[in-house]
Amino acid sequence: MCLLLGCEAASEDVMAQRCDICGKGPQFGNRISHAHNVTARRFNPNLQRMRAVVGGVQKRLRVCTRCLRSGKVSKPTPARKATPPSAA
Repeated sequence: MCLLLGCEAASEDVMAQRCDICGKGPQFGNRISHAHNVTARRFNPNLQRMRAVVGGVQKRLRVCTRCLRSGKVSKPTPARKATPPSAA
């Protein structure tokens, strides 16, 4: 494993379930069965991968749906297609 050797590639392989805008991460709770058996569970945020404009540069971010809904992220403007000159 690279984790024991301390190489940089191992840190890029693991993706945290965390919003790049607000920092919302997983929360923990209990799964309770009908017989009331209690086991641990994890509630992950609803993250979406999207392109956004950050500091005038397009970046690919992982953003929670609350940040998307509230308008904290600005999407890049679509590139216009070049129109051929019209024959007049």
